[in-house]
Amino acid sequence: MEVLCGFTEDELKKKLKRKLDEKRYIHSVGVAYTAVSLVMRHAGIDKLEDGGAELINLAYTAGLLHDCAKCLEDDERDKLCRSLKVDVSDFEREYPYLIHAKLGAALAEKKYGVTDERILNAIRYHTTGRAGMSFLEAVIFSADFIEPHRKQLIVMPAARTALYEDLDYGVYVILKQTLKHLANKGQAVEEHTLEAYEYYASLCSKKLKEA
Repeated sequence: MEVLCGFTEDELKKKLKRKLDEKRYIHSVGVAYTAVSLVMRHAGIDKLEDGGAELINLAYTAGLLHDCAKCLEDDERDKLCRSLKVDVSDFEREYPYLIHAKLGAALAEKKYGVTDERILNAIRYHTTGRAGMSFLEAVIFSADFIEPHRKQLIVMPAARTALYEDLDYGVYVILKQTLKHLANKGQAVEEHTLEAYEYYASLCSKKLKEA
């Protein structure tokens, strides 16, 4: 596999090891390989001229970089948002853990040399999701939730099974769990997440009726 950025794979991993704590780095590698496995499961790579190489490389790169802004101190995060002109919403200021996705996309472009907008959007929406996600966006969003080092939530086996059977339905399962988790915490739902839930619930309505 290749990384589609301004560095070799070894260089990129060394940089990420310096920027992330050990747990986050292991998670990022887990997301990268889980994303690749979802591509191989759902992309029909046997029918693609390149055998799926481009999609695999896109997924691998996005997975490695998706949390590149996760382990920043608040002051450094805010400084980078200003210097990279990352627009932070009022909602994100209230729930700053969301900022790393949008900032991560900016860092991937400006600091890591990513030029492919598909990778940047997959990083940008990996936490909230959004309605009508691209294939790569849905893959990274899903891989972030189910990669092997994640906490083994009660819903995890069902989510993993769903994702490898039907990617859209698996995304719905994750979003449903996310809304349930936020409701239990008494926390508001970010607009992209709510729109995504409504979109995928509608998309999977026939399957839900049959369940």
